[in-house]
Amino acid sequence: MIRDRESFSALLATVRRFAQEECLPLEGQVDAGDEIPEPVVERMRALGLFGHSIPEAFGGAGLTTEELTLVNLEVSQVATAFRARFGGNTGIASESLVVDGTPEQQRRYLPRLASGELTGCFALTEPEAGSDATAQKTVAVRDGDSFVISGHKCFITNAPIADLFTVFARTDPQAKGAAGISAFLVERGAPGLSTSQPYRKMGQHGSPVGEVVLERVSVPASAIVGGVEGQGFRTAMKTLNKQRINLAALCIGPAIRLVAEMARQAQARRQFGQPIGEFQLVQQMIAESNTEVHAARALVLETARKRDDGIDVTMEASMCKLFASEMCGRVADRAVQVFGGSGFIAGNVAERFYRDVRLFRLYEGTSQIHLVNIARRTLALAAKDAAAA
Repeated sequence: MIRDRESFSALLATVRRFAQEECLPLEGQVDAGDEIPEPVVERMRALGLFGHSIPEAFGGAGLTTEELTLVNLEVSQVATAFRARFGGNTGIASESLVVDGTPEQQRRYLPRLASGELTGCFALTEPEAGSDATAQKTVAVRDGDSFVISGHKCFITNAPIADLFTVFARTDPQAKGAAGISAFLVERGAPGLSTSQPYRKMGQHGSPVGEVVLERVSVPASAIVGGVEGQGFRTAMKTLNKQRINLAALCIGPAIRLVAEMARQAQARRQFGQPIGEFQLVQQMIAESNTEVHAARALVLETARKRDDGIDVTMEASMCKLFASEMCGRVADRAVQVFGGSGFIAGNVAERFYRDVRLFRLYEGTSQIHLVNIARRTLALAAKDAAAA
């Protein structure tokens, strides 16, 4: 749902100019140096990028799902690290507070996340709790009016630079699966909390990812998101449902960019005395890529609009993430092929995006997990229809 087309068009134009004029020229520098220059981060704060999905009452823009999707299509047409720098705050790192935070938690943290004063992160994944996110070994033991948290999180985006951690831990050791998991808000500086150096990664250089170690970190009971024990996994799933639509849009942006780069390369590169774009097998790669981009965009926008209408899109969110991430991988592979040998050389746009987008098929649920989710829900709906017949 787009609430005010005129004002939203102006916002979108501003975001587009920032991405194309200020971020795109720095892609090579960020990839080589593995860091986004601080003046660029300050510009992100000034433009309000950290608060796009945070409600206006807390200093954000309160974008709808459709509006956020269209913004994500723009910002992701440049190196993925740029959006990752502010994306946690306007997505996974704030959404648990938006959907389930207490009024006091929202007042305390959301304005600071929206302004970019704080950088947030979502500390769910563990060495043995990735696809099986309910297998949490991090524990939080009650100690009077406090909880003592001990555990180890890994693959956490923005962990090395985060100021606020949403930490998931088991508060009821007797409960099975999702039951008994609570979400806690932990600030950097809490005794016992530490983070690793950023991982050296295949791609997405400039987006720091690392580990979070909690050694008997004491937090008040009021740090539980929503103030209710045992609801953490439900909060995580609410957060991830929206984030999977966001991530699907973030998969489409790079594919849009790569189709344009493929077309330019096909017109400029010559073989056998003519532009390679005149060869039908090259045309096939470009045509298939552009078609898949349009299909993914239509699917994601339809799902975003349904979510804005209050419809349960749990299955469709999985479809979006699955299709868009796999599509992006295929387009990146074709781009390297169209670029030929130069597409394998470091610093080339096709090579860089090929590395960057590979992660899309892994986080926020692997493709295999989403296939299982979609199949289960499809079969459950079929059984429900059969029972009602």
